[in-house]
Amino acid sequence: MNKRKFTLMVMALVLTTMLSGVPGLAQTVQQPKATPPQAENAAVPAAQPGKATAPEPDPRQVLQKMCDFLKSQPQFTYKAEVADDQVYNGGKKLQYAIDMETFVRRPDRLRVNAEGDLVDKQFFFNGKTITLYDKDNNVYGVLEVPPDIESALDKANKEFGVRVALTDLASPTLCEHIGKRIKHSLYVGLSKVRGVPCHHLSFDGDEVQLQLWIDAGDKPLARKVVLTHKKLPGSPQWTAYLFDWNFSPQLPDDLFVFTPPQGAEKIKFVPVKTTQAPKPKPKMKKKGGNS
Repeated sequence: MNKRKFTLMVMALVLTTMLSGVPGLAQTVQQPKATPPQAENAAVPAAQPGKATAPEPDPRQVLQKMCDFLKSQPQFTYKAEVADDQVYNGGKKLQYAIDMETFVRRPDRLRVNAEGDLVDKQFFFNGKTITLYDKDNNVYGVLEVPPDIESALDKANKEFGVRVALTDLASPTLCEHIGKRIKHSLYVGLSKVRGVPCHHLSFDGDEVQLQLWIDAGDKPLARKVVLTHKKLPGSPQWTAYLFDWNFSPQLPDDLFVFTPPQGAEKIKFVPVKTTQAPKPKPKMKKKGGNS
């Protein structure tokens, strides 16, 4: 199998991530001026007559509580059911399913299993290397990375284009990542996700809208995530339902270590090509004598 094919397989697992993998939002944008409350609430359905309305929570504060809670947890696991839109033939969409399971042990362990209609892959970070294993083709690649989750994911993304869905939930700077990309935020209201009351939030960037449903109970956990790619043909969406959160799991070291199966082939990641500035053209010497 050639390097090009492996790169394409890598990008199959590298579904859109919640933050750093959002196309078009990789660069920092300036914080916009505060939007008048009337403008922010214009698109929200009006409350039913007769019901008392409490002051709306600040969506950024609700998000910050989630970030702070996750940052305070030394280890955790969660599962996700993902629906991924794929666009074809001028805007027609097909939806594919992925089941994901993520294991986090701070500061230097991370594992993701992803199995679905189009992918069957495993991601390992053991504090020294990142390994991505493609079970369908029985091939794997290994990257030398820094010894913490944040730096390891950053290097894999910047140098090799490797982004693994939802792993930003393990980042200690989760809210900083989101905040740099927000141009408009909205508190939509309370709604239930699979029976769990949640704060429904919406955050808009230049090209992507991020919707979050955060548990309104004692533990402000993400229960649902929807990404809408506003400028791509067909405006495809990426939806994840998160469940089975566990903050006291048993996570031994060998869980984060990849052992190649029999016959597995080790191949190299292909670095992301950097755009080089054009070299200045040499100046032509003027013909004729000295002036």
